Amino acid sequence: MAGHAIVTGGSSGIGLATARLLARRGFGLSLIARDETRLAAALAAVEAERRGAAPACRAISADVGDAAAAERAVAEAVAAGGAPDWLVAAAGIARPGYVGELPREAFEEAMRVNYFGTLYPVRAALPAMRARRRGRIVLVSSGAGLVGIFGYAAYAPSKFALRGLAEALRAELRGDGIGVSIVFPPDTDTPQLAAENRLKPPETRRIARQGGLWSAEAVAAALVRGAARGRFAITPGWQMTALYWLGAPLAPLLARYFDRVARRERT
Repeated sequence: MAGHAIVTGGSSGIGLATARLLARRGFGLSLIARDETRLAAALAAVEAERRGAAPACRAISADVGDAAAAERAVAEAVAAGGAPDWLVAAAGIARPGYVGELPREAFEEAMRVNYFGTLYPVRAALPAMRARRRGRIVLVSSGAGLVGIFGYAAYAPSKFALRGLAEALRAELRGDGIGVSIVFPPDTDTPQLAAENRLKPPETRRIARQGGLWSAEAVAAALVRGAARGRFAITPGWQMTALYWLGAPLAPLLARYFDRVARRERT
């Protein structure tokens, strides 16, 4: 496995863990994220994984939720590393809270970063990928993209939207030789989750405790393994797998469970 991979959200969490694993497997990497300081540290970590004459890696600072910035960043990555063999869209934010207490901007920002921050890089990379008639696009959603969770009224819809995007892309790009995967990680030990935990309503904390915690490295391993095998839906762990395949039949049971947990927290 080798080639050029563009990873958005590549400065931390699942994005960085995926980039490190891909570098270990011989890929050249283009990491795209906003924070230049964190990007520099991420690039050093990825460079440390390179073996022998593996292709070069680079860091590009950009806000992928801004269409022009995303297009410039992807164009720079393609100019330096060639058309991507993989595009991993892992940029994301989450701001939990009660729906009536979150500011309107929290809902808008979630869609801007999580949905449009995925769509814009995909659209920017497609011409180069189509010209070669090969490649794989990997969208990172969430378990909250499979079931709406108490306290995630801003976050969950943006991750649900990625499933619709992935399904439409899979159908449209199949004839171009481009594969599409979507990943539904469970709670993952990342800086983003640490920030979320400071804001979660108590009901959300109680629900989250039942789901366990994965490392970013374990999620990245599942992502790379599943995408390399051409899988569309990548569901780390039995819980995400059950939610993906049995979501509709399970929905009433999950709703009753979430309601019971919320009641217990309030008493």
